[in-house]
Amino acid sequence: MKNIKYYIGFVLSMALLFTSCQDDDSTIGDIVVPTGVTISAEIVGQDADNPFGDGSGIVNFTSTADNEITYQFNFGDGKTGVAPSGETVHRFTQTGINTYTVVASAVGSGGVMSSTSMDVEVYSSFSDVEAENLLSGELVGDSKTWYWAANLPLHVGLGPVEDDYGNGEFAYEAWWNGIGPWDEEKYCMYSNEFVFTRSETGLTFEQTVGPAFVPGTYSDVLGVAGDTCHDESVVPSMFGVKNVSFLPSTSKAALEGSYNEEAYRQSSFEISDGGFMGWYVGSSTYDIISVTEDELRVRIIQEGNGFAWYQLFTSNKPVEGEAEFESEFNTLSWSDEFDTDGAPDATNWTYDLGDGGWGNGEVQTYTNDASNVSVSDGTLKITAIKNGNDYTSARLKSIGLQEFQYGRVEVKAKLPAAQGTWPAIWMLGANFPDVGWPVCGEIDIMEQTGADKNTSLGTFHWFDNGTSAQASYGETISVENASSEFHLYSLEWTAEKLTVLLDNEVVVAMDNNADLPFFEKDFFFILNIAMGGTLGGDIDPAFTQDTMEIDYVRVYK
Repeated sequence: MKNIKYYIGFVLSMALLFTSCQDDDSTIGDIVVPTGVTISAEIVGQDADNPFGDGSGIVNFTSTADNEITYQFNFGDGKTGVAPSGETVHRFTQTGINTYTVVASAVGSGGVMSSTSMDVEVYSSFSDVEAENLLSGELVGDSKTWYWAANLPLHVGLGPVEDDYGNGEFAYEAWWNGIGPWDEEKYCMYSNEFVFTRSETGLTFEQTVGPAFVPGTYSDVLGVAGDTCHDESVVPSMFGVKNVSFLPSTSKAALEGSYNEEAYRQSSFEISDGGFMGWYVGSSTYDIISVTEDELRVRIIQEGNGFAWYQLFTSNKPVEGEAEFESEFNTLSWSDEFDTDGAPDATNWTYDLGDGGWGNGEVQTYTNDASNVSVSDGTLKITAIKNGNDYTSARLKSIGLQEFQYGRVEVKAKLPAAQGTWPAIWMLGANFPDVGWPVCGEIDIMEQTGADKNTSLGTFHWFDNGTSAQASYGETISVENASSEFHLYSLEWTAEKLTVLLDNEVVVAMDNNADLPFFEKDFFFILNIAMGGTLGGDIDPAFTQDTMEIDYVRVYK
């Protein structure tokens, strides 16, 4: 059926918000009162079969007047807007058919206004009841408090809004993803508390504990210092009870992208009256990437440019210094404690021998010489050594000897400090000799670059049948004293999820499924130090030798 546009126009008597001793004169000096204010509305999708619209809740408003400078709108649902041209588009989000009184105000010189109003009856069919319940609770009066997931890495990240370089960068934090737990610069915002409450008509939101963090990318707009916290004198909209509206996502990220190999929820929520969740970038609309009972991951586009911020919240208040991860595997199944001096136990370990690595540009030769690999004083020692212009090292592997499927892996290690060393604690699928890499799958429990000895990498690699190419997903975490103290590098591996941890803090997690090579298949260990290459980089010209020490390798079931 051909759509018929219904225009509802009203010209009502003006409510002149202007006081003067000369009531019969609309002009005094430079102050001019707007006259002849009108408002009309076009409900999108309205026709004979859909008298209240197509369910999108979108209405196009037009206001006209004489002697006006700009127009202000109050849409009757707790939201307002400014439209210099008098034309604006608004989406009403309360589910069902609802009537709203919309006020249009023409603003003249000196700020005087003349207003008119109309009622508009609109149908909105979108709802996400599950998301509402997860945010606040199911019953009227239920509420839930959310906090920054400060105990987890990547609770804030940054990426582009629309730019696409062929790998989906517009849908994840491709530009900045290095924040670790309890980041010192962001520490001022970790006291934030955000309360969602179920009301009779929907949800409300209130930030009950400040402050507002203003990133450097937006501070110039406010004329304040960036990358620090500010109070309500800088961001007046921080406090107060506000309404929450749910609407379908419209961003490219939500509709076309994915996060951690999973599609976005394709629902968004908007906080009224300029409300926001602690990180102030002039916007109040959040794409929900995912939401559970205790975790909320969202994406918000910074007002006025191409920046998209990614944020992670939790309903379990984090406590700094408290153990953040509880393993479901507690029975020791196998271990090598490296208690016997000499060569590594031949029932557990064999070696890769020869030049270089596996196509990563490394310069070492792997040996099984005692100078490069030995057990003494309760630890396994893998040592990289410079011999003239050459380098030797060792790479141990447990293939065909000790192979595992699911459980918790713990490796307690102290890493080399020298520039150019590339230590790794990792696993490959036991079918590697038959199918090769990356089809076999790779789990990097710990890698460290040659240039940054204060960061640990956790990464998963596999073959993507959809793109016929290597795929990977990984994150980083800050680590202090990695070369002078032992730290615990762990993998929690189930049929549903893989989680890499450092000192029991999550580095990276990824859902497991039958399409990935980490499902129902054995893997074996690899321990090594490479020199130079992709992650080793430039080697210190003064390098002579350096060692990775491993206290133990344990597997729990």
